[in-house]
Amino acid sequence: MNRDQKTATVEAIAEQIEAADAVFAVDYRGISVPQAAALRVRLREADATLRIVKNSLTERAAERAGAESLRGLLEGPTALTFVRGDAALAAKALADFARAEVPIEFKGGLMGGDELSVDQIKSIARLPARDVLYGQMVGTVAAPLTGLVRGLNGLLAGLAVQLQQIADRGLLGGGEDAGGEQPVEAAPEVEDTEVGDEQTESKEEA
Repeated sequence: MNRDQKTATVEAIAEQIEAADAVFAVDYRGISVPQAAALRVRLREADATLRIVKNSLTERAAERAGAESLRGLLEGPTALTFVRGDAALAAKALADFARAEVPIEFKGGLMGGDELSVDQIKSIARLPARDVLYGQMVGTVAAPLTGLVRGLNGLLAGLAVQLQQIADRGLLGGGEDAGGEQPVEAAPEVEDTEVGDEQTESKEEA
């Protein structure tokens, strides 16, 4: 690799570091070329890429990208995983590969500009996928809202019935100025189905 090629490689790695939502550093020793290719396929499903480059070039790239904490991880054989999608899926793909294929080790990483320890990456690997977490969050928020709407519907419906009963008995209006008994219209019920359907659609879209 000549000087121009090295410069281009450093620039490319720096751009990947800056564009990534998370970066995981792993010790890749023991991984064969076919195994590395298989791991790249798994990571691609999480919108992540695995890159193996000389530590000296990666150090220069990390410095250029302002990711100084990565430089401390570049000891021994080191591969960087650049995550642009679901960090949990990417970490899980690496952890599953380490269990099933080669016992690669996490070294640390970055997420949102913050340094990640090995234990933190392992915790991320145990999380559900981002879509699942989002669905759980929507379900948690939606459940009490649905109950509140139903409770309000019942309250309004009961109030409407009571007002109608009072009107039927002639206990509302009826003064001389009122010109006789004035019927009281029942308060409209709030449709529970529309709100429930909207909540259901929100869950399905999530």
